[in-house]
Amino acid sequence: MIVASGFYLYLRPGLPPVDQLLDIKLQTPLRVYSADNRLIAEFGEKRRAPVTIEQIPTIQLHAFLAAEDSRFYEHFGVDIKGLTRAAIELVSTGAIQSGGSTITMQVAKNYFLSRDRTFIRKFNEILLAIQIERELSKERILELYLNKIYLGNRAYGIASAAQVYYDKPVSELSLAQMAMLAGLPKAPSAYNPLANPERAQIRRNWILGRMRDLGYITEDAHELAAAAPLTASYNAADTEVDADFAAEIARTEMVRRFGDKAYTDGYKVTLTVDGTKQQQATLALRNGLEAYDRRHGFRGPIGQIDRGELKPENFERLAANYPRVGTLIPAIVTGIRDDDGEVDLFARTLGKTVMPFESMSWAHRYRTENLTGPAPEKPSDVIKQGDVVYVKPAADPALDAMDEDKEASDNNAPQVDTIDIRKVALAQMPDVEGALISLDSETGAIESLAGGYSFGQSKYNRATQAKRQPGSTFKPFLYLAALESGMTPATIYNDAPIVFDDDELERAWRPQNASGQFYGPTRLRKALYLSRNLVSIRLLRDVGIQNTIDYLDQLKIPTDDMQKDLSLSLGSGLMTPMDLARGFAVLSNGGYDVQPYLITSIRDVNDEEIYRAPEVLLCDKDCDEKEVQAKKEEADDDEPQAVRVSRRLADERSVYILQSMMRDVIRRGTGRRAMSLGREDLAGKTGTTNEQRDTWFAGYNHSMATTVWIGFDQPAPLGRREFGGTTALPVWVDYMEVALNGTPSSLMPRPNGIVSVRIDPETGKRARPGQDGVFEIFREEDAPPPLDPSEESGGGENGDDDLSRQIF
Repeated sequence: MIVASGFYLYLRPGLPPVDQLLDIKLQTPLRVYSADNRLIAEFGEKRRAPVTIEQIPTIQLHAFLAAEDSRFYEHFGVDIKGLTRAAIELVSTGAIQSGGSTITMQVAKNYFLSRDRTFIRKFNEILLAIQIERELSKERILELYLNKIYLGNRAYGIASAAQVYYDKPVSELSLAQMAMLAGLPKAPSAYNPLANPERAQIRRNWILGRMRDLGYITEDAHELAAAAPLTASYNAADTEVDADFAAEIARTEMVRRFGDKAYTDGYKVTLTVDGTKQQQATLALRNGLEAYDRRHGFRGPIGQIDRGELKPENFERLAANYPRVGTLIPAIVTGIRDDDGEVDLFARTLGKTVMPFESMSWAHRYRTENLTGPAPEKPSDVIKQGDVVYVKPAADPALDAMDEDKEASDNNAPQVDTIDIRKVALAQMPDVEGALISLDSETGAIESLAGGYSFGQSKYNRATQAKRQPGSTFKPFLYLAALESGMTPATIYNDAPIVFDDDELERAWRPQNASGQFYGPTRLRKALYLSRNLVSIRLLRDVGIQNTIDYLDQLKIPTDDMQKDLSLSLGSGLMTPMDLARGFAVLSNGGYDVQPYLITSIRDVNDEEIYRAPEVLLCDKDCDEKEVQAKKEEADDDEPQAVRVSRRLADERSVYILQSMMRDVIRRGTGRRAMSLGREDLAGKTGTTNEQRDTWFAGYNHSMATTVWIGFDQPAPLGRREFGGTTALPVWVDYMEVALNGTPSSLMPRPNGIVSVRIDPETGKRARPGQDGVFEIFREEDAPPPLDPSEESGGGENGDDDLSRQIF
C-alpha cells in the first residue's frame, strides 16, 4: 500500500485530465465529393470513419468483449484477476501470455500514452484507466475504443475495418465476420485474414467459442459461424468519379487553409463538379487523344521480354512490372497466329486474352507527324512474340474506364484466367496531351475539369497551368472590342495580302489565311465564322493595339503575356485553358464578370458546415451599394450566406451581336461538326496556331462554357492535317452531348436597343427595294443610315468611293 501510494503521488500530477478525451479529434482522412455526393478522392494516412455506439450491433460489441475484456462491465477500469494472472506469467515464464489490459486501459494507452513497454507507462495506464472509469460511462469508453483501435491495412476503427475487409457497413456484417474483426486488435498482422488466413481463422473460432461460453450466442449460431469460409478481401475506398486533377486542386486549397490537419481532422469537401459530366469529360478527352494518336501510327512496344523468360509461371510477375495508365492495360505477347489473324497475350488484371487483327489495322508504323508507314497486312507486321504493349478491353472500354480505380487498387485479386478468354484491342499511350474545362457561365462553378490524359502518369494540370497560344479562339475578344467601338457585323474589310516590315524580325511578316487564299471584301460576320486572319489583322490595326489591351483588362483577361503588336489579332499571346474558358463564360452570360471556383462547401468531422461558396449576384448598376447591402445582410443573419456581386464588364448589346456571329461559326463555319448535337443555342470558335502546335475549340450556350485544348507539353507540330476542328472540336462535342442531355435550349435574351436591318451582303449597306439582301442585327445607334433617293434607284458613285475607302 505504501509503495502503491508512493507511485500514485509521484505519477498523478503528470497525468492528463480525462475531459481531454472528449476534445480529441480522431485522425480521419480528408474526403472529397462531387456535387452529386459521389466520392472523388480520399487523402490521409489513416482510414477511419467514426461511428457512435448506437450504430454498432450489440453482437459486434459482444465479440470484442469476448476477445478483449469479458469482465468489462464488472471492473472499475482495472481487472485485478487479469493483472495478477499476467504478473504470475511474467515471473514464471519471463513473458506475458494472456495479457492483463482492460479495454479502458487500452483507451488510456491509445489516446494518451506511448507504446514503450516500461513499468512506469503501465502504472500510468492503470491510474488513467481508473480516472477514465470515474468520469465516463462504459458505453462512451467502448465507443472511444472501437473508433481508435488499429485493425491492420491502414484501417483504424471498426467502421473502417468493415469497409476495408468486407466492403460493408458495420451493421451488415455476419457473425463470422464480426468475430474476425474482434480478433485483430491483439495482433493486426499475425491474425490478419489477408496476410495469415489460417491463423486468423483459428483466432476467429476461438472468439466464437468464447462468445458461446459467455452466453452471447447459441450453440447453433456458433457452429454455423465457425464453419463459415473466410470472405475477407482488400477493399480500398472506391472512388466513384474520375476527377483526380480537380481533387488535387481541392487538396492543395485545404492544406493552404488548415495545414497538415487537413489530412487528419475529417474534413469533407464538396466540389462544384457534376459526377456525370466529370466522368464524360475524362472519357471524351482520353478518347480524343487516343484518336489523334491512332491517326499518326504505332510507335512500337513499350517493352520486350526475353524469350527465355516467356513461361506461363512468369507472366503475372512480368506483367506487374508495367503500370496501368488510364484505361490502358499492359499485356505480354505470348504468341502470334498470322493464319488465324489473332495474337495471344497475357494482360495484367485480365489474364489470358486474344487480340484480333481487326483491332490492329490502324497500326501503320509512325515515321513523322505527317507520315506513316504502309498498312499492316498481318499481326506480325505490327508486333512480335515477347513484346509488351498496351491493350484495351474490346467489349466495353467505357465501362472499364469507370472500373479503373477499383481494379488498379485491388492488389490481392487473383488474375482472371479461369473464365472465357477475353478479346482486347491494341492501344498505346498518347504522346499528345490536352485539357477540358467547363464552367457554369453565371456562377463560375467548375462543372468538370480534365487536366490531361492520366493524373497517375502526369500530375501537371494543363487546364490551369499550361500557358499556350490561343490562336483564333482569341478573335471573339477582338471582335467584341470592335463592336463596342462602333463597328458592326456588316462592316466590310478586305481579305487581301498584307506585308509588315519589322526591325526586330529577320524578314518581313506575310500573314496568311489557313487556306493560303485571299477572298476580297468580307463582312466581319463572315470573317469571324470563316476565321479570316487578314481581316483580323486589319481590324486590330483600326481598333488600336493599346485600346484592345485596355479592353482585355476590362474583361479581366490576363494581358501580361500578350503581344503588343498586330500578331495579337491571331492569338499570339499566352493563356491557360482556364483563362480562355473564363473569358468565354463572360461572353456566354451576357457580359458579366466570372470568377471560377471549385469548392462548394467544407464540413468538419461533426458534419458542421464551416465554409460555403458565396452566392453570385449579377449586377448592372449601383453595384457598390448592392455589395455594401449584401455584406450588411450577411452580418445580420444568424446563418449568413456570403454574396459575391458580379459586375457587368461588357455592353450587353455588343455581346448579344457577337453571340449571333459565333453561332454562325457552328452553323456555317469552322465548327460545323457541332451541328451533330442538334441544338440551335450553341456558339463557339476554333483555334489553330502556327504549324498546328496548339489546337482549340471553345464554345458555349447561355448557361455553360466549355474549352478544349490539344497539343504537346513541349510545343511541337501536331501535323499539317490537324486543326482545332479535327482535334479539339470532337472532344468538345463528345462532352457536350452528355453535359447538355435533357437540358432546354439556352439563348441570351435579346436586349433593348437592338434592331434588325436588311442589308446588301456585298456592301454592308441597307439593301435597295427589291434587291436580294440578308438581315443583320445592329445596335440602334450603329445601324446603316437610310438610303438616299439616288441610292434607292441604284445610282450614287459617292457610295462606291466610301466603300473603297472603308475596304482599303
